[in-house]
Amino acid sequence: MGHATAADGVRLAWQSAGSGAPLVLLAGQSNSHAWWDGVRAGFAARHRTLTLDWRGTGASDKPDDPCTTREFAEDVVAVLDAAGVARADVYGTSMGGRVAQWLAARHPDRVGRLVLGCTSPGGRHAVERDAAVRRSLADSDPDRARAALVGLMYSPAWTARHPGPYRTLGDPEMPAHARRRHLAASNRHDAWAALPEITAPTLVVHGTEDRFNPVANAHLLAACIPGARLLLIEGARHAYFEEHHAVAGPAVLRFLAGEAVGDRP
Repeated sequence: MGHATAADGVRLAWQSAGSGAPLVLLAGQSNSHAWWDGVRAGFAARHRTLTLDWRGTGASDKPDDPCTTREFAEDVVAVLDAAGVARADVYGTSMGGRVAQWLAARHPDRVGRLVLGCTSPGGRHAVERDAAVRRSLADSDPDRARAALVGLMYSPAWTARHPGPYRTLGDPEMPAHARRRHLAASNRHDAWAALPEITAPTLVVHGTEDRFNPVANAHLLAACIPGARLLLIEGARHAYFEEHHAVAGPAVLRFLAGEAVGDRP
C-alpha cells in the first residue's frame, strides 16, 4: 500500500497486488478498494492490479469538499504516477465506470484497454432506475434500505449461499459528509459528449437483471464508444462481477489479452 497526493493536496491510499501488465480496478460509489476483495485474486494472477480508496473512503483523506467524477479521474492519474505506471488497462464498475470514461477520454495515453461494468453515461441521455427502486433505497428504516440494496446487488439464490458480510454496500467507516459528496458526484456525471473521443479498445459488461443501473445504459455506452463491444451477463444484477465472476472474470481477462469478447452493438 502507498499514498499519492492529488492536485488539491488530498492524500489517496492505493494498493498493489500481483504481477504482470498493470490493471487498474475502480470501485463503485462510496466504496473503498474492498469492493474488489472477492475477485481480485483472479486478476492478480495475471496482472499487477492497482486499486485506490476514493477520497472519502478507506485510508484516504476525507475532506468535506465538492467532487466530480472528472476530478476522481485525476485522482486515478495521481495514483498511476505514484505507482510508477505510465499506462494501464482499466476496469471500472458502477461509479468507477463513470470515472473510467473520463480517464479514457481525457488521458488516452494512460489507458490501454478499457472495461466499463454496470455503469452509465450519465446526464439526460442515461436511463434512470425506476421510481420503486429509488423509494426502496430512500426508506427511512436503515435495515429495509440495506435489504433493498442487497437485493439490487445480488440474487436471492446468491445471498442464500453467501450470507455476508457483503463488500459492495459502501465503506462502513465512511463519514456522512463524504457519502453525500460521492452521491452528488455520481448524480452529476455526464460524459455523453466525451464518449466518441474514447480511443481505447472497450468492452462494456452489464447484467441483464440490473435494476440499480438499467441495462439500457450498457447499450448506450457500447453504441457511442467507437468500436466498443458489449457483453451481457444473463440473469445478473448490479454486482455481476462478484456473483457471476466465473463467467465475467475470464471474459474480461480474455478481452484484456486481446481476444474479441462480446458483440458489436
